[in-house]
Amino acid sequence: MDRNRKYLAIAFASLLAAVVIVTVAGLLLARKPPLTLQGQVEATEIRISGKLLGRIDSFRVKEGDEVRAGDTLVVINSPIVQAQYRKTEALHRATEEENRKIDRGTRSQIVASAYQVWLAAKSQAELAEKTHARVHKLYTDSVVARQRYDEAEAAMQSARAAERSAYEQYRLALEGVQREDREASRNMVAAAASSVDEVAALLVDAKLTAPADGQIAGIYPKRGELVAPGAPIMNLVVLDDSYVVFNVREDLMPHFRIGKHFAVAVPALARDDITLEVYYISPLGSFATWKSTKQAGSYDMRTFEVRLRPTIAVEGLRPGMTAILEWEASPNPLP
Repeated sequence: MDRNRKYLAIAFASLLAAVVIVTVAGLLLARKPPLTLQGQVEATEIRISGKLLGRIDSFRVKEGDEVRAGDTLVVINSPIVQAQYRKTEALHRATEEENRKIDRGTRSQIVASAYQVWLAAKSQAELAEKTHARVHKLYTDSVVARQRYDEAEAAMQSARAAERSAYEQYRLALEGVQREDREASRNMVAAAASSVDEVAALLVDAKLTAPADGQIAGIYPKRGELVAPGAPIMNLVVLDDSYVVFNVREDLMPHFRIGKHFAVAVPALARDDITLEVYYISPLGSFATWKSTKQAGSYDMRTFEVRLRPTIAVEGLRPGMTAILEWEASPNPLP
């Protein structure tokens, strides 16, 4: 009798254990698997380019170098602009001398000087026209940008105007110095000074410097190659401005709001506790539609680009690294 009771107790316990095991297994199987989003670390990239048409003289950095704002990155050699600078300086000095002579009164030397200024302005106009013709050919061949063509056009018009002004000044010198003559001479000096400043502003770009702290990610031309105005020479990655990008389905967007925090894992850093804050949300184009549900009488789910920025600086975080965001079926993001 005791033996039968013992067998019954064992059988009941076994049955109860089996029921518990089946129940737990059913609950585990019924649970939805964790939702996983995979994103990528990106960073602000700055394309380094200049306004000069010239050849690469030397690189002061190489790919992978860390640079500080203001560091010289590349030196461009532009003999044409350097020659223009010397000519505009010479014209400026000539106009200053002419102005001083006019202030002292009309003399034969003043007439001769005005004639020489006119000849110099005429040569400058001819040079500007030739330069404009060369740049126009390069522009039609898609070698230089529209900006360079516009600059050449403006320089030619300016040179023509300077020539006309110099010629009128020469005629006034022949007729004698009047108040208007003195004013015209002063205006010539101002115009020549402006031309010098204009060319000097272009020469500033002969040495391109880093606009921010970062790392050189790519250098495109080789030393000695010709670079056009506005053409990218190298990329500067601002590592301090790194962020993570996720492409999120529309039905998951209720969990993403500006200012919300999430904990993500970055396998490359062997960390799963990096806290990010949502700061940018934007819908992607129609090509990024996640899936069509119109057959069920519903709608097409769009995809949104969500950007998150680390709340504190993360050492070693670099563009290209994978970021993983996991949660249960009912996500519970950090506050």
